[in-house]
Amino acid sequence: MSEVFSTQPEKETLNSMSAVYKLQMSDEIFDKLSQFIYSEYGIKMPKAKKVMLQSRLQRRLRDMKMNSYEQYCDFVFSKEGEAMELVHMIDVVTTNKTDFFREPTHFDFIRHTVLPEFIARNRQKTTMKFWSAGCSSGEEVYTLAMVVSEFMDNNRNMDYSILGTDISSRILQKAYDAVYTEERVINIPLELKRKYFLRSKDRVKPTVRLIPEIRKKAIYQRLNFMDDSYPVQEKFDVIFCRNVLIYFDRETQQKVINRLCNHLKTGGYFFLGHSESITGMNVPLVQLKPTVFMKV
Repeated sequence: MSEVFSTQPEKETLNSMSAVYKLQMSDEIFDKLSQFIYSEYGIKMPKAKKVMLQSRLQRRLRDMKMNSYEQYCDFVFSKEGEAMELVHMIDVVTTNKTDFFREPTHFDFIRHTVLPEFIARNRQKTTMKFWSAGCSSGEEVYTLAMVVSEFMDNNRNMDYSILGTDISSRILQKAYDAVYTEERVINIPLELKRKYFLRSKDRVKPTVRLIPEIRKKAIYQRLNFMDDSYPVQEKFDVIFCRNVLIYFDRETQQKVINRLCNHLKTGGYFFLGHSESITGMNVPLVQLKPTVFMKV
């Protein structure tokens, strides 16, 4: 006896998705959301990004079974929405583009200059502290971990820890899990992949994961660069803040760099992305190489 399965739920789901995709965000709603995103998170949202914002919020409307962007906006700015939805909104708004060994000259500088200097200055075993500010899904954190771990093979007189911060809770969970598709690690040297990654048994969707010894070196926490002060207690030897400031205006960039530098040791190193500059800023940094600075 054959069974007949109803397709009605599937049709309803498809119809719901189609209805959301047809919704349009008004200029008034875009202005309200973009001004809030800028004032609270420092992210510039010019008119040209209206289609992008509309597209990225479609899933939130669908998941919450809302019929308009006006309804969504009203909820976001309600007391309940501020408590429950803001974190999800910023998760979909933020861009999280990163790669392992991105801007490799920085890691060469760490390997050949920063780490040997640290060993020379510290005769007793000391922990070197790194901060990946805007760490996204963890590729920068784990690249640093591999570079330092390789150096430690011949220099046991040190240890290290890495703090990774980001505004997106969703992306921080990915960083904590440390699971990546094989395509994401394709550019990592084979010997490092064999040494630091575990392969999944899934041959349909193969993934890799950082070994526990590397994962335990990283601590993650959510942080908003627009806060007046950062809930970080320690002082760091190295801060990476790469390809994050490009989303802020010049005044905000200067404020963020100064707040970060409050947590950088004098003589510590500060790294920016290659599309970023501190020219003309009042910050306690001197340039050593393109996008590489030292706190004075």
